[in-house]
Amino acid sequence: MGYMVDGVYHAGEDVTQTLSSGEWQRTKSSVRHWITPGGIAGPTGISGFAAETGRYHLYVAWNCPWAHRTLLTRALKGLTSVLSVSVARPNRNEQGWIFNLEGEFSDPHLGISAVHEVYSRDADPYTGRLTVPVLWDKKQQRIVNNESADIVRMLNRAFVDIAPSDHDLYPAPLHKDIDAWNELIYRAINNGVYRAGFASTQEAYEKGAREVFDALDRIDEHLAENRFLCGDVFTEADLRLFPTLARFDVAYHYAFRCNLRRLSDYRNLWPYARDIFQMDGVAETVRFDIYKQGYFSKSEKRNPLGIIPIGPDIDWSTPHGRA
Repeated sequence: MGYMVDGVYHAGEDVTQTLSSGEWQRTKSSVRHWITPGGIAGPTGISGFAAETGRYHLYVAWNCPWAHRTLLTRALKGLTSVLSVSVARPNRNEQGWIFNLEGEFSDPHLGISAVHEVYSRDADPYTGRLTVPVLWDKKQQRIVNNESADIVRMLNRAFVDIAPSDHDLYPAPLHKDIDAWNELIYRAINNGVYRAGFASTQEAYEKGAREVFDALDRIDEHLAENRFLCGDVFTEADLRLFPTLARFDVAYHYAFRCNLRRLSDYRNLWPYARDIFQMDGVAETVRFDIYKQGYFSKSEKRNPLGIIPIGPDIDWSTPHGRA
């Protein structure tokens, strides 16, 4: 899908690595500056990115679960009028994530045709995979960050003076619990479905898939006595789990062969997922139709004919029945 070396775009296979064991390994994000209330440096990167209304722009794709995290945070923190967004087309091509000239999948800010053009405009020559989300600074004309976990954290805190919110997704008393859930969710579920779906050996596939369901089973049991992962409060851990759950039955169950169970088979996880979906602003970040277009796009390895299934027919608006 293309990659970049020293700011120069190269079409073809990206730098994602497959290990000799057949296991798939995700490449780490590399642009790690932070928006802060006063523009001081964050945990990584340099200073100079102060929180301001209208200054920043987010590049995403509906079917990317990592980008979904940032859209959820933007919605739940009341930042839709503070942070503008461009959404790439559901299907990538040799140019990677691409945009139309107009309409829903166009870029009204830079007017670019592909996400790699955002990376090529950054002041520091970029090398690596051309991923979304990308957080762009309109004032300095440079990338702030392309790591979704960082973007979630900064959107949670950076704009509190501009868009006050009583909902802290990462409250100090719960840091240890949230971090522990995040580690499990990322390794076994968020990334686990990809390790299963992109595995190149039977052993690697089974290892990835079984880890997915071991973790889902554990969470389902935990939710029997807890509304959310950290008790009664919705936190960053729930936010990071939800994008995978939203895609599970419509995509991962079939396209990535994570088919031991469906999300809708779980006694507690399924009502929990609907509970989150029915929170104010969340449904607007979900596009089941586009998930299928993306995950079932034509692929020599996974779907050579490019046929998109008509199902499953699942009603996420059914009352979840949780207190």
